Amino acid sequence: MSRHRTRTRPPVTLALPALLAVAFLLLPLIGILSRTEWGEVGTHLTSPGVVQALRLSLFVSLWALGLSLLLGVPLAWLLGRVPFRGKAFVRSLVLLPMVLPPTVGGVALLLGFGRRGLLGPWLEGTFGITLPFHTSGAVVAATFVAMPFLVISLEGALGGLKQSYEETAASLGASPVRVFFTVTLPMVAPGLIAGAALTWARALGEFGATITFAGNLPGTTQTLPLQVYLLLQDEPEAATSVSLLLLVIAMAVLIALRGRWTGTPAAARPAAAPGIPDEAAAAAPGTERTPGAPVPADLPDGLPDGLPAGPSAAPDDGGHWPLHATVTGFNELTLDADPGTTIAVVGENGAGKTTLLRALLGLTPRAHAELRLGDTDVTELPPHKRQVAWVPQDGALFPHLSALANTAYGLRARRVPRAEARREAQLWLDRLGVGHLAARKPAQLSGGQAQRVALARALAARPRLLLLDEPLAALDQTTRARVRHTLRTHLAGFGGVCLIVTHDPVEAVSLADRVLVLADGRTLQDAPPAEVTRHPRSPWVARMLGRNAWSGTASADGLVLAAGGRLVVAEALPEGSRALAIIGPEAVSVHRDRPAGSPRNVWQGSVREITAVGSRLRVLVGSAEAPDLVAEITPEAAAELGLVDGSKVWTSVKATEVTLVEL
Repeated sequence: MSRHRTRTRPPVTLALPALLAVAFLLLPLIGILSRTEWGEVGTHLTSPGVVQALRLSLFVSLWALGLSLLLGVPLAWLLGRVPFRGKAFVRSLVLLPMVLPPTVGGVALLLGFGRRGLLGPWLEGTFGITLPFHTSGAVVAATFVAMPFLVISLEGALGGLKQSYEETAASLGASPVRVFFTVTLPMVAPGLIAGAALTWARALGEFGATITFAGNLPGTTQTLPLQVYLLLQDEPEAATSVSLLLLVIAMAVLIALRGRWTGTPAAARPAAAPGIPDEAAAAAPGTERTPGAPVPADLPDGLPDGLPAGPSAAPDDGGHWPLHATVTGFNELTLDADPGTTIAVVGENGAGKTTLLRALLGLTPRAHAELRLGDTDVTELPPHKRQVAWVPQDGALFPHLSALANTAYGLRARRVPRAEARREAQLWLDRLGVGHLAARKPAQLSGGQAQRVALARALAARPRLLLLDEPLAALDQTTRARVRHTLRTHLAGFGGVCLIVTHDPVEAVSLADRVLVLADGRTLQDAPPAEVTRHPRSPWVARMLGRNAWSGTASADGLVLAAGGRLVVAEALPEGSRALAIIGPEAVSVHRDRPAGSPRNVWQGSVREITAVGSRLRVLVGSAEAPDLVAEITPEAAAELGLVDGSKVWTSVKATEVTLVEL
């Protein structure tokens, strides 16, 4: 079905000035086109003086581009990624050449680098370098006015790039330099290319700073814009032809960039190909990987010579690494776990779950972790040397790498040989049911497929501590069960400790040996799943487990509820103590009329919501006499009672069905 965009007719008061602005900008260009002697253009552009100036302009502009890349890329990274005092001042320095009159910039360069400037005498006396009235001076002038375009464009691209990509790469063992060259730089390539093109075009057209600082010497500093200035005095027609050449170059650069001044991180662009749903992936034509078929060749090995590649050796797979961590800051807790332990971290939003993981990774100033893995204290080690792998909530797959290259990234960062890294990565993808998608980029994967690849990447990195932040949240129920089984199988033989942040009670119970309940960054409960299920100490956890949880204060004949009302219970607590009443939804009876018999807790209310959970129905009943109560009944019972939203009902709970947890 085609979509029609609604056209809005602009008001005349805005349209007219806008058209005048377009005309104001267009008229000078039309003037050049109309005054150009088209028959003489070739003659003008091939004259010896113009050819010499063009060669010099290309030489100067390309050198200026090289210097801008050498100095501007690190500066843009500093501004975009590193917090420091005085950043606003440094950014103002970067922007200054863009708003400074070019001749003033030339004067400033003379006073800084000239023979009588601050640095000029030292450069000449020590290195024999003289910048003014030399080709190198023209390069310096062009770099001064053009480099800000590169810095601004690249900084904008870095600002739009989520740091989770770089943080995930670090957790996989990649050093900061490797992260920059294999993750950051490829992902901000559009911004870098746009900035480089604008920088080159600006350097090619530089005039004011060049003539002031470097002079106008034919063959030495007389670039094409300066040639236009001279021709305008003696040969206006030739000046128009050369101006046309510069105009065409500038317009070609702008049209090629198509408005991408600030750059767009690769991850923010629309997917080039739609993802295939999980259930259809296996049946998709052309996706099965046949034995012996070639695997993608885009593994991130293209580092410049001499750059560090990460730790010198992969960790020993046969080791055992107990965990001891003392976390301070927003989180205040101590964690001790034996090798092979899986801990589910649960709690409501803002409880500090993700902050705990980031503290263990060494990635947050909000909390600090004194961390020991086995016999090694890794507290002072940077993230890439801790051997702590994680899967963030969004997966953070590198969009410029295939699924196979993503999975092998941690192995290559730890200097595992290329062929071995490929084989091991393919095995992990096969285990998680996405081996046939090895050649695809993340944009070509569905959400569930991408999450499984992210999980395979973390498991393949051979970590000593594994951190999973809701790793199965994007999967459908069938795929989630299969991946949960694969994960449980791996964790059974894992020599380290695994922490899983989850909101899924099935994951917490089926995967974890312990459940850590957080509230405001503190430990509220740390116990086996069975204990947490029977005696949850948090209303939020009780509700997550599908139970009714009412807080109150113990009295002589029961529990005075905090939300109002009274609950009769079979067990007694010291009067005045705070407690949590846990009521299973299956223990709640629903009646059309007031029940007779033994129930001690009876309330009248109305049905507010009916939802299906497997083969049973959950009925939410609201009452003025007690907090909201969830009952679980069969569809047949609901039909017999004639339950619909708004139905008036009675609910009852036996005193013996209430479990009290003292807080």
